[in-house]
Amino acid sequence: MASSDETPEAMPQGDGSVPPGKPMTMGQHLIDKGTQIAQTMQPIKQMTLHACTFSSYSHDMSRLIEAHHLITRLSQDFLQCAVYDSDHSDAKLIGIEYIVSTKVFETLPPEEQKLWHSHGFEVTSGLWVNPRFPEMFQKSELQDLAQTYGKFWCTWQVDRGDILPLGAPALMMSPQGVNLGMVPPEMIKKRDERYKLSCESLMAKRADIVVPQSMNLADYWMKSDGKGFAIDIEPTDMKEREPFP
Repeated sequence: MASSDETPEAMPQGDGSVPPGKPMTMGQHLIDKGTQIAQTMQPIKQMTLHACTFSSYSHDMSRLIEAHHLITRLSQDFLQCAVYDSDHSDAKLIGIEYIVSTKVFETLPPEEQKLWHSHGFEVTSGLWVNPRFPEMFQKSELQDLAQTYGKFWCTWQVDRGDILPLGAPALMMSPQGVNLGMVPPEMIKKRDERYKLSCESLMAKRADIVVPQSMNLADYWMKSDGKGFAIDIEPTDMKEREPFP
């Protein structure tokens, strides 16, 4: 079986922008408009924050993606995110991320902590932005986010040209370090120009934000001599369902 970063010969490919299928019909558009009126869509309406940042694959740190998180806060200590490849109307859902506070994260067993990454560097370096929301109004939110940890599973590897979600989910990590060398400057420049931002300016404005210093196993790749995590798919014995009474 191919490893998680290899591309099988039969894998459909393209530029990652157009999934296969015919254009939507006028009848389908009318049905969709009707369901939007008739149904509540409550989970989607609870999304209150759009964050744009960068993520790398745990098994291949040379691959980075720009990720757009639409965030729902279920409590002050727990957030859940639908992750898209852009903020356009035709954006593709490429994964999910769960975010917890330091208080919750420190209750996790060591093996679980290894799957999570910290957000402190993302926030203080200016990599994490909330597009079109004035920085002065989001400072308290950013201070809270800098104290959080995330577990991000990518289900659609659009950066390698997949036009469908293929294979097993990939665990994603957050860029870390004393500089932004892990994220190509052109990726940051393109994002900043789109939203009329300056990563360097944001970094200066966020210099007073405190990040957790506790010794834990988040960002495990930094503490394990370059060991990451990858999921493979293999056959297994199926557990049979008990017969109905």
